[in-house]
Amino acid sequence: MPDIKVKTRIWDPSAERPLLRRGFLAGSAGLLAAAPAFAQAPLAPHAAAPAAAPAGGGEPIIDVQGAQRNPIPIAVTGLSGGPGAIDIGSVVNADLGRCGLFRPLDSGAAAPPAGTPDFNMWKASGAHALVTGQITGTDPLRVEFRLWDVLQGTQIQGTAYTTSVANWRRISHIIADVIYERLIGEKGYFDTRIVYVATTGSRANQTKRLAIMDQDSANNRILTNGEWMVLTPRFNPVRDQIAFMSYANDRPRVYLFDLSSGRQSAFGEFEGMSFAPRFSPDGSACILSVTHGGGSDIMVVDTASHAIHQLTSSGSIDTSPCYSPDATQIVFNSDRGGDQQLYVMGAGGGGAKRISFGHGQYATPVWSPRGDLIAYTRFGGGSFAIGVMAPDGTGERILSESFLVEGPTFAPNGRVLMFARETPARDNRGDGWSQHIVSIDITGFNERQVPTPTFGSDPAWSPLNA
Repeated sequence: MPDIKVKTRIWDPSAERPLLRRGFLAGSAGLLAAAPAFAQAPLAPHAAAPAAAPAGGGEPIIDVQGAQRNPIPIAVTGLSGGPGAIDIGSVVNADLGRCGLFRPLDSGAAAPPAGTPDFNMWKASGAHALVTGQITGTDPLRVEFRLWDVLQGTQIQGTAYTTSVANWRRISHIIADVIYERLIGEKGYFDTRIVYVATTGSRANQTKRLAIMDQDSANNRILTNGEWMVLTPRFNPVRDQIAFMSYANDRPRVYLFDLSSGRQSAFGEFEGMSFAPRFSPDGSACILSVTHGGGSDIMVVDTASHAIHQLTSSGSIDTSPCYSPDATQIVFNSDRGGDQQLYVMGAGGGGAKRISFGHGQYATPVWSPRGDLIAYTRFGGGSFAIGVMAPDGTGERILSESFLVEGPTFAPNGRVLMFARETPARDNRGDGWSQHIVSIDITGFNERQVPTPTFGSDPAWSPLNA
């Protein structure tokens, strides 16, 4: 990914002079780390229950629950133009509108890109927040945006980015992330990707390929040729790499896919089938399941040395392991108690404790990046559900229930989940069935289908792009 040059300023709107300037060369990780360093003015009408302040000081204008009840009206203007069909404003609007916490307004005629906006005009339009900007240059582009508090008549942030023209959509997502954080008080998740399994063919003769796309479904591309079935892709959190299960050469096992080179390689040598891979939070290890006789055990493989350490030996089916964000614990599902349930144990193995006690069986647990929740699939009584619970098993909540839903994955801010849904309804791409990726807030708010060109399943969310 090409570097992005960013220059951020805090402005005194009355004097139209910069108070602080900071410039450096960075990828998006640097951009988002820099964004909280700037002042923020709360929008009073939304401040009934202020949330925790962002890391850079100030307070968000509204907490998430308030924005769910009353989405923030925001206008975005001036961020279109440049070479080709560049329309950064539309991508920013789509990101903010899709999350359900903002209400993008029709901005009408473009506002002047420089100078203080006419706040009375924007108040009359119903806007509480305003984004103005301009795009100059051809390649590289210079993209400048400013975020304004319309009701208070102040600027919250001003930032300029320089990047190649091919990178304009990514700049759009970065801008949306900054807006989200400055107004909501939580990290955004728009500058991310989704890896998933793209499925074509009839119900009885499916072809499953690895695919990857931006979180807004753009830039969708197929990674594997479909010669062998693939399942459960997972991102390496620190490298441009995916672990997944493949049936290549009729030998089911875990493979690694390098996104830069397109090369695939088997990961570890095991006597039995290896499956259900997931990386540790620092990418130094990959945890997975390996079949032994009629059961399966959980193993950890060092990603550098490929040294293997066995964590369970219960004689049962232990699978779908996932690390806690601090890498001190592992959640997994097992039938060691006679029924498939969720268990938590230390990262070194041993001391497994059951945490699921609802009606039905539990599978595919995944720990939130915040550490506060575990999402899972629950099935029984003829239906499936996606739910969340605390790591000790308390506070279980069902978010979505259907004919078949499975495989939740968290956005990097822990705010949103994606999962797969299959229905028996006829679709023009299937013979009496359909399979889609769905997103939902962790409170059960704002459930919506994520568009994919084929059927989609097994989604996995990337960290914020670097």
